[in-house]
Amino acid sequence: MYLQTDEQTIDDLGIFGKRDGHGIYDIYNNAHTRGGEALLEVLFKSPLSDKTAINQRSNTIAQFMKANLVFPFDASIFDVTEKYLFQNINEQHQTQLSEKEVQNGVSAIIDLLHLTQIFVERNDVQQLSEYINERTIIEKILSNPAFEPALKQGAGKNKISYAAVTAFDSLFRAAQRIHLENLLKQLYQLDVYIAVARTATDRGFVFPRALSKGKPVLALEGVYHPTLTNAVRNNVRMDEQQNVIFLTGANMAGKSTMLRSLSTALYIAHMGFPVAANSMEFSVLDGLYTTVNLPDNLGIGASHFYAEVLRVKKMASELSSGKSLFILFDELFRGTNVKDAHEATVAVTRGFAGKSNSLFIISSHIVEAGEELKQQPNIGFLYLPTKMKGHAPEYTYTLEKGITDDRHGMIIIRNEGILETLKNGKKA
Repeated sequence: MYLQTDEQTIDDLGIFGKRDGHGIYDIYNNAHTRGGEALLEVLFKSPLSDKTAINQRSNTIAQFMKANLVFPFDASIFDVTEKYLFQNINEQHQTQLSEKEVQNGVSAIIDLLHLTQIFVERNDVQQLSEYINERTIIEKILSNPAFEPALKQGAGKNKISYAAVTAFDSLFRAAQRIHLENLLKQLYQLDVYIAVARTATDRGFVFPRALSKGKPVLALEGVYHPTLTNAVRNNVRMDEQQNVIFLTGANMAGKSTMLRSLSTALYIAHMGFPVAANSMEFSVLDGLYTTVNLPDNLGIGASHFYAEVLRVKKMASELSSGKSLFILFDELFRGTNVKDAHEATVAVTRGFAGKSNSLFIISSHIVEAGEELKQQPNIGFLYLPTKMKGHAPEYTYTLEKGITDDRHGMIIIRNEGILETLKNGKKA
């Protein structure tokens, strides 16, 4: 079971970054192999929606972190093995491997089998209770009688005769190819576990606890955005009694960063990965959708407002099926006039509040809408304050309860000298 999401959300959260920019994926990518990197990308595209699976993966990685295990292979052995096993496999015009390439491939696989056996037989690996299923699969592959001659050969000990290379080549690339492919998949999985465990150690990330589906719960202490250094940490609590948060704050006060911090943690938590926080527990959801940077749909001639309307319509459709969702809108209905935005924000937020099995966060500059929504008992109100130091705004980036009417846009415009430039021209 996988968490439902979409490209808009993955883009909003910067999961894979853009062009030269690093994404959330890159923070966790300490993989040693191309196969490990590819598997990690798949995991980022398919968060889980099953409590048992999430907690099992989380507990496995936590055990690897505690054991401080290092990937037991040199990456080059995988490069040679993959070239030997998979070169030209999907090409119409296949070329024969050279005698040297065959010999190198055979030697690499013998080394791989031998080093894998040494690894799974280690005491510290045997004690990883959460890794027992994967370890058992590897042990079963290694116990295949067909691999006994290769294991007896040992890793890089003796030069392999031409006859032996020929026999092993037939064994590896024909008779036992599928078993070797399965072994590689297990080693890529091992690579991911160790890579993510290393991220948790190096960055001080914590492992969230997944709770059963049903009543929505999201409890975060000290959450921050994983790409920031010296970030301000915040606490957020949501549940059935307060399943909607209405967030206000001036421009540059940190609303969008706060929203991304929280939703990124929830996304990563559904992968069973460690998150940038002091502690976290959450009820497993069916889906997670964010709307932070919603583009105009020029392809159908749609304005920004109409794109917002279509986005809200999609969320309403998903909710109508009874799914338990996390839905986030940053500056809902910013694409229309203040009066329409006010009325629409109040109406839609009230509609969201009626879906007690889901969680919602709405940010807005329309503080009047917040005042009107105070009549709804399950809507909580948070804001990010601005402190004035003379004519200069300062931001704490620390959540406080309530609604703020901070509006410092004109102060920022004046501080930048824009009006003066327009009046007098640019100064030398």
